[in-house]
Order: sequence, then structure tokens, then C-alpha cells
Amino acid sequence: MWRTLRILVSVVFFALITFYFLDFAGISGVRSFLPRVQFIPALMAVSGGILVFWIVLTFLLGRVYCSSVCPLGIFQDGIIWVSKRWNKKKKYGYRPARNVVRWLVVGGIGIAFLFGFTFVLSLFDPYSAYGRMATDIFRPLYLVGNNGLAWLFTKFGNYTFYYVHVTILSTFAFLIALLTLGGVGILAWRSGRTYCNTICPVGTVLGFLSKYSLFKLRIDTAKCNGCGLCALKCKSSCIDSKKHRIDYSRCVDCFDCIGNCRQRAIAFSPLKKGKPVENVVKVTDESKRRFLVTAFATALVVPKAMAQEKVGAFVRHKAYKREYPISPPGAVSTEHLLKHCTACHLCIAKCPSHVLKPAFMEYGLGGMMQPKMYFDDGFCNFDCTVCSEVCPNGAILPLTKEKKHVTQVGRVVFLVENCIVNTDETSCGACSEHCPTQAVTMVPYKNGLTIPQVNPEICVGCGGCEYVCPVRPFRAIHIEGNPVQVEARRFKETEKKEVQIDDFGF
Repeated sequence: MWRTLRILVSVVFFALITFYFLDFAGISGVRSFLPRVQFIPALMAVSGGILVFWIVLTFLLGRVYCSSVCPLGIFQDGIIWVSKRWNKKKKYGYRPARNVVRWLVVGGIGIAFLFGFTFVLSLFDPYSAYGRMATDIFRPLYLVGNNGLAWLFTKFGNYTFYYVHVTILSTFAFLIALLTLGGVGILAWRSGRTYCNTICPVGTVLGFLSKYSLFKLRIDTAKCNGCGLCALKCKSSCIDSKKHRIDYSRCVDCFDCIGNCRQRAIAFSPLKKGKPVENVVKVTDESKRRFLVTAFATALVVPKAMAQEKVGAFVRHKAYKREYPISPPGAVSTEHLLKHCTACHLCIAKCPSHVLKPAFMEYGLGGMMQPKMYFDDGFCNFDCTVCSEVCPNGAILPLTKEKKHVTQVGRVVFLVENCIVNTDETSCGACSEHCPTQAVTMVPYKNGLTIPQVNPEICVGCGGCEYVCPVRPFRAIHIEGNPVQVEARRFKETEKKEVQIDDFGF
């Protein structure tokens, strides 16, 4: 019963959260509780209720979060299931816990986080790791499949499916996701839940709490015949069948041992008074006394991207180098984003305008893969608040439409040297037409032409002007990011005079 319930809950959770990342048509809605109940997002958002819930549930039932809610844990179970069918003689076995490694990882992540390297936490957080896999690998494949169906259905005159643009958002983020997929997948294929019980910081912390849980898997020595089948089937390698012991810090409550025990010697039950416990592993973990004072040096040497832009015939155009990256509306500041974001890429996956992309070194070493606004493929819709609604970490705070309208993420910068009105003496005005706040207006120029004039005070940094500017390779108008988002000065709507037209007007 326990195993069947675990599988049912796991499949439902995994299917829903995966589709939430993949869904581009809005079928799953904007807001979902699934990312918000994940452990690290709740910790980063200081969601006390969710954290207390998981702590109490772990003290009560053990690591049910790792077995049925964590998407990366369930993904590993899927890999393990396939590997067992690939090799039906596949066997595991008891392995001692690598507690020194486990606590060094936790300590190293904690030290790196205190020094502003949130990137290290984002690499090891299981939810964020799976989010990047879903966004940067699975989603493009899903979109390709959708386009294939669109092509097929269109051939028969059915337009249920429609074509969508497929792209790799960031080469660096894609490679990190691919390495994560390969590393976690290989470990799961070869040796089960090794990642969860050796590397994952959430698994280590919840594993420590689960040693004191009320309900545990207990071996009845009176019924056990020492066949060792439970240990051979344990994907966590935490059952020492020879000593009739279970390492509860590594047990993920998969209940496979119960289903495989022919003697019915294993049960998931609370401790009964007066009955001696013979299956508890007592481990003296000296590493836990040492890790707080151990300096775990985490160094990531990432070569800085060197891009040389060829000006060619456009030598007269001036290149603009953005001084500050543009963070999503509601991120408050670059510092706030760095402290809370674990680069799960949910906001990137859900952005309907496709302006959010993973950063490389724009935020510095600690902010790699965190979302930044990029206006080559679109601009931020004036009324859109999706990214602030879906963020589970508190990195992007919720915004109303009214608040979004005056949240200034950046300011407009105009380079008259690049504008085609100046260089080609031709009319344009596309930037002005796409500005929702009148921060870009057209004023008289020479020869009867008009040229843009900017007012940075009322600009909100939506990027509409930058996106539509036709000048290449260097645009004539740009958005410079604000390191701290401020309130833009409200603009006044231009009064439109009603024109009376007699007859047909000509």
C-alpha cells in the first residue's frame, strides 16, 4: 500500500510540475503551488509555513519530500526504473554513508552563499537543477514535437496546433543543464539515489532530521531470514541486511524493500514502547563537528566571453556597452536578485514575450544563469506581470499592473550618431510608436524630418524602443539597466482631439 501510494503521488507531482515548465500555451495557468512547496525556494522566500510543514512531516514520516515531491528525485526514480528493465539482473548493495562529503557540500554551499555566490547553491539545489533541465533541454524538444504535430495536422486542414519559435536561450545554461542531466542520470543508472544521499544539500539536511522520525522502516528480526533481498533492491544502498540495520539518514521512503521482502519482515511503523530497536544505525559523525570550521574553497574559473563585433560598412555607427544588466520587474535590485534567485528558470520558461534569458557574467560570478532582460527577440509587455507571479523564491516580488506601470527597471539612452534619421536622412519614428509611456517622442529635425527625443524620467525600461529600432549592427536606442529599481515619474496621457470629418474627408 505504501509503495503504491508513493508511486501515485510521485507520478502526479512529476507530471504536473514538468508540464508547468513545458507549457507555452498557458493551459496550466500562471500561478502554481508546485514550485512554491519545494524546499529551497521556500527557504529563499522565507516561507515559514512551508518550511515548518516539511520539517514536521520529516519528523513524522521521514524523507517523503525526496521520494514524492522533489522533481529531481522522481526523475532519478524514472532512470532507475528504466535501468532495471534494461538489466533485469541489476542489484544494489549496502554502502557506508559518505557523511564527510555530504556535510562538506552543505558547508561549502553555505559559505559560498554568505559570500554572495548564489550560483553554487543554484547548481546543487535539486528543484532548480531540474527546472533548468526542463527549460533548457526538455522544453525545446517539446516545442519541436509541437511543431511536428502542427505540420502534420495542417496537412489535413486541422489547425489545433500552431508553430512556435524554437531556440536555445543560452549556450552556457544549456551546457550546465546537459552536464546536470548527464551526471545525475549516470549516477542514477549505475548506483541509484547516490546524488540524493551524497551530493544533494536538501537530502543531507532532511536526512539528518529523518533519523528522528516517528514512522520508520523497521526490520523484524524474528521474521527476517537474512536473505539480503531488501539490500539488493534498495536504491539508496542504506540497508545492512547482515546487521539488520537501516541508515535512516539515507532512506528516501521508496518502500521497495517492503514490496520485495518475501518474509514480510519489514514494516513502516512507529516505535512501540517496551520493544528494543535493533535496526537503528548509530553513527558518530565527526564531520558535523568539523564542517562549520572547515573552509570549503569553491572556485569556478569561467573564461570570460570575448566577442569581437565586425562593424564593416557600419563603421560610422557607435557601439553601446550596457553598464548594468536589466533585471526583471519586481526584482527590486541586482543585490536582491542575487540573494534569492537559484536560477530555476521558471520565469524564463513562462515569459510570454521571451525577453528573459539566462545571464552569463552580467551579474558577476555569483549570478550566472539568473534571469536578465534581453530585447533582441521581443520587449516586456506593459501590462504583463507573469514573472513576478510565478517566482517561488521571492527573487521577483509580486507586482500589480498599476505598480508594474511605474516600476523602472532601466532608462532609455539615445545615440543620435546611429539613428537613420541622422545618417540616412529618412523618416522613421518606430521607437516612439512602441513607447507606452511617451518617454520617446519625435521632435522637428532638419529638412522637414522628425527625430527621437527621450525623457528617461518617465521611461520604465520595457525595451519596446530598442527591440523595434531598425539600425544594425548597433541600435540607435538602448535601455540601460538600473542596479536598483525605482519608481518612474508618471507621464500624462496626451489628449486626443476629436476631428470632425465632412462627407468622406477628401
